[in-house]
Amino acid sequence: MDFDLPRDLVDYLAELDAFIDREIAPLQAQDDNERFFDHRREWARTDFENGGLPRPEWEALLAEARHRADRAGHLRFGLPAAFGGRDGSNLWMAVIREHFAARGLGLHNDLQNEHSIVANNPFVLAIRDFGSPAQCDELIQGMLDERVRLTFGLTEPQHGSDATHMATRAVSEARHGRAGFRIDGEKMWTTGMHTATHCVLFARTNGRDGDARGISALLVPAKAEGVKIEEYLWTFNMPTDHPRVSFTNVWVPEDAVLGPLDGGLAIAQHFVHENRIRQAASSLGAADYCVRESVRYARERKPFGEELARNQGIQFPLVELATQVEMLRLLIRKTAWQMDQMPKPQVEKQLSDKVSMCNYWANRLVCEAADRAMQVHGGIGYSRHKPFEHIYRHHRRYRITEGSEEIQMRKVAGHLFGYMGPNRTAASTAA
Repeated sequence: MDFDLPRDLVDYLAELDAFIDREIAPLQAQDDNERFFDHRREWARTDFENGGLPRPEWEALLAEARHRADRAGHLRFGLPAAFGGRDGSNLWMAVIREHFAARGLGLHNDLQNEHSIVANNPFVLAIRDFGSPAQCDELIQGMLDERVRLTFGLTEPQHGSDATHMATRAVSEARHGRAGFRIDGEKMWTTGMHTATHCVLFARTNGRDGDARGISALLVPAKAEGVKIEEYLWTFNMPTDHPRVSFTNVWVPEDAVLGPLDGGLAIAQHFVHENRIRQAASSLGAADYCVRESVRYARERKPFGEELARNQGIQFPLVELATQVEMLRLLIRKTAWQMDQMPKPQVEKQLSDKVSMCNYWANRLVCEAADRAMQVHGGIGYSRHKPFEHIYRHHRRYRITEGSEEIQMRKVAGHLFGYMGPNRTAASTAA
């Protein structure tokens, strides 16, 4: 048993750090781009007069950072070599994401919108694994060079975790001599719709409410007739690119179906484990950053002539957080490594409870760490001149999205009590 990171992974982290120092940090420093990261960040990023959308100059800066990372061979690291990547494993991606977040706020890995110089590209693999040859030809290269942008239409105003009860319907209907589907419904949190070319929309095509079968995924052009952005939902963490979108008498041909008809939920589950473990690693890195910054400040601050750190009321909460950081790091890396040892379908059966443990606990931990960092730093910690409020507002969302922590705890409970997972048969027999 060896808990040391592989030497080549350590070397790659150093290579990434050197790239950030050489290419990304200078870009962040030029043309007052620091306004997107210092106390002005929310105002610089947000077009408050345009629905709260990201400002074009903010998104252009992120795009330039990605393009530099792509030219250097880093952006597609997690993708297969066939797509210009390096076949990055779950373990490597988790360690990289933790490392980036632990550096603090910066253009290398923004905590507000999933931007990173080592990207997570779940749609590329979903199209590869579920798309028809024509869909692959149309979409994959376009996604890689950012001509094609997909968004995800699953959640609805009245249905979130209960996705199998979705109200959106796709009914078979021919138009102009072509077979296809008429779509009617409404979706929430269709992130990125303002720049998307397509929405991967989930709709019931067969079966009854509550059935897992009978839901299909359809590739709907974002500008199709009948697609309307109703509003952008202003959130705790601005800017917003999370609209409510209506689909009224929208028609798509039958070749717009992605994957098997009536089997669309498999696509929704396709990348959930990779997303959750990587996002957990980011939360871990941010929590570690909050703890280290608090320790540093407590040693520097000298109220009443003594270091703030001398007080056990300061020490003990940070000790508890630091302990949880260390324990969670081991669980995340072990789980990511185990994911790399088995085919993707086996992860759902064997490890989904561990992935959920990592994710919900990391998201809770970073919120606690950011809150404690505010308290240790006092008034300046509550201000926007420190990054802790930004970290809290970003990571608080993940206790709801990517599967709420209650849903993930249910998954853990299902494995723990033998209702699902590898212990299901044994538990049923014992009962």
